[in-house]
Amino acid sequence: MSYDYLDLNSVNLELTEEHEALKQTLRKFAMDNLRPAAIELDKMSPEEVIKEDSLFWQNMKKIHKNNYHTALIPEELGGIGLDPIALHILFEEFAYASIGFAVALGVDFFPSYMSALIIAEYPELEDMIIRPFANDMECRLTGCWAITEPAHGSDILMSNTPYFRDPKVTQQLVGKKQGNEWVLNGQKSAWVSCGPTAAQASVFFGIDPSMGMAGGAIAIVDLDQKGVTRGKPLDKLGQRELPQGEIFFDNVEVPENRILCDQEAYEEMTSLILGVANAGMATYGLGAARAAFEEALTYSKERVQGGKPLCEHQDVQKKLANMFLKVEAARQMSRSVMNYNLTCFPPLTGYSIASKVFCTNAAFEIVCDAMQIFGGYGLSKEYLIEKLFRDIRATLIEDGSNDSLTLTIANHILFGEDAY
Repeated sequence: MSYDYLDLNSVNLELTEEHEALKQTLRKFAMDNLRPAAIELDKMSPEEVIKEDSLFWQNMKKIHKNNYHTALIPEELGGIGLDPIALHILFEEFAYASIGFAVALGVDFFPSYMSALIIAEYPELEDMIIRPFANDMECRLTGCWAITEPAHGSDILMSNTPYFRDPKVTQQLVGKKQGNEWVLNGQKSAWVSCGPTAAQASVFFGIDPSMGMAGGAIAIVDLDQKGVTRGKPLDKLGQRELPQGEIFFDNVEVPENRILCDQEAYEEMTSLILGVANAGMATYGLGAARAAFEEALTYSKERVQGGKPLCEHQDVQKKLANMFLKVEAARQMSRSVMNYNLTCFPPLTGYSIASKVFCTNAAFEIVCDAMQIFGGYGLSKEYLIEKLFRDIRATLIEDGSNDSLTLTIANHILFGEDAY
């Protein structure tokens, strides 16, 4: 059930008629395709999820055939180039149906989006990376973001902090220059979203350990080449429709023209990408929060306890009101941050991080209240809220744990570009 009679989208002056039409189109696509597929994939083993022609692949192909994978690629480079508000709508509607598919889409266009960011300096990336991906209707060039490592999770994302430049802490995946190529050795952890399925990756690796984490570089790496192997897909609590897994690099050769930046720009680029990624995670949290709220709202009208529907009990009404407030606050914060950071340069990464922390925390509070409204039935796999609880819990860790990111926010407001 939708609660559009309360949805501030309908009176938000930022939304054009085109935005409203896009919202309805995306909502129908996501609910007709992604929601039912996610529910079925949730029951499968990780190996079954990634099998050829599984529901995961069938729906990723539907995403590509509708050109949603080109949402961040400008029209002049072959994409649909959604504006920031339209992109926010896309992420919210996809995450409302399935956080897993929303994340899969988000990492899918990482290599092409990063290439588009520096197209002015490296015009050859247009024909090498961007246009082939934009034209890929069969999911042969799906992408991922390979940054997290077995010994490095949130810490590898803490750019623009003193810790990030500590030479005692360096990347496990290392690259060395040999002639006109770079050779990579090491691994990325089991938490690489779409690591088991992607054909190419935006790979973050170390090249100058004296600079700590800041002494890194970024490359677009073909994951089907010699020297690349993958671990088994991760068996995890939530977002089971999203394949995740390790990637190993053994003397993997990367041409110099696929290196997007070296240590001179690595920290700045990491901050920029984190700003985009965290703004996306905030919106995924919003979409899932809205789903949990609407499930609880519908159930509260149907379930009778004490001789009347749950929604007529004041304690339930208070829960529903607080859930609604958090959904709408999350929408306004995540939308304004995404709009600003995809419009203005340089983006205020601290605000994207703050948005991620706020929206995912709010989502978890909402789904916990929803579980209370469902009572014992909320623990049953018969109801969607059980899956949403597991899916949302993961967002407090994804793209940096909220505990660590909160410390990064403090650094930004005290010493960074967001300082008060």
